[in-house]
Formats: sequence, C-alpha cells, structure tokens
Amino acid sequence: MRALAISASNRAAAGVYEDRSGPVLASLLEAAGCTVDGPLVVPDGEPVEAALRDALASGYDVVVTTGGTGLTPGDLTPEMTRRVLEREIPGIAEALRAAGAAAGVPSAILSRGVAGVAGRTLIVNLPGSTGGVRDGMAVLAPVLGHAISQIHGGDHARPDSGA
Repeated sequence: MRALAISASNRAAAGVYEDRSGPVLASLLEAAGCTVDGPLVVPDGEPVEAALRDALASGYDVVVTTGGTGLTPGDLTPEMTRRVLEREIPGIAEALRAAGAAAGVPSAILSRGVAGVAGRTLIVNLPGSTGGVRDGMAVLAPVLGHAISQIHGGDHARPDSGA
C-alpha cells in the first residue's frame, strides 16, 4: 500500500514551528504496512486540495492528512477534502471521533474530519495533534488493508464454510 502523509498547518508551512504530527503519522502508516511518502507540509485551505489532487494523480492507495479539522476560521481541510472526494465513508470519521472521546479527550467530538474515496484512493482527515494522530491511526490501521482492497475491487472476506 502506497501512502502519503500530509500535514495541513499554516504555521508549520511558514516555518514558525516544526511539524510534529506529520512524522508521527508517517511512522504509524509504515507500522500499518504502508510504503510512505511525506510528511508533506502545506498551508491549510486550497494548498490541501492541490496536494490531494496531486496525490490522486500519483496513484497513492491512501492519503492521510493531519491538521485543519478544528473550528478556527482557518481550519479548512474537511472542505478541501470534500472537493476531491467522490464518495464519503462516514463510519471512519464517526469511529475516529468516538475513539478519541472514549480515550478521554472530550474535544475529539469537535473534529470535523472526513473520510472517503476519490478514484482508487482512500483519503482520511485526522486531527493536528500527535495524540489525535495516534488515536486515529489506532482506529484506521486495523481496517486499512481491507478498505484498500475493497476500493480496488476486492471481494469481502468470507468465513470458511468447511466445505
């Protein structure tokens, strides 16, 4: 599975501070069995859309973003992602928020991240904190291979009937 990690952060992209969540994301994608490029650090807003479109053109199986999912006026990653998605997968975003809240992070329910499919690529938005990335990848990693298989036309796994 080829993966791209994208960090959406105006300040990290401007060099105000170092991106911390992107490297965590890349490491966790590798641990999930992906060959990872990035993290690519871009400002939030239209640069996120451009990075997603470039990722689609490059044929990535999965693109996971970190950052830009909150409530500030500059948090536009979900809007930019929706411009690219063909089909949303609401269960992933719902599970990410629920897991964060269950882990004792009440503000996890404020994340506006989305997940879905564009072409043959799975795209998932995670929060910008390193903890949010860790919690999110704990939810995503176990289903990542199956989701990619399904997007590429794979059949559902069937229990052995013993026949």
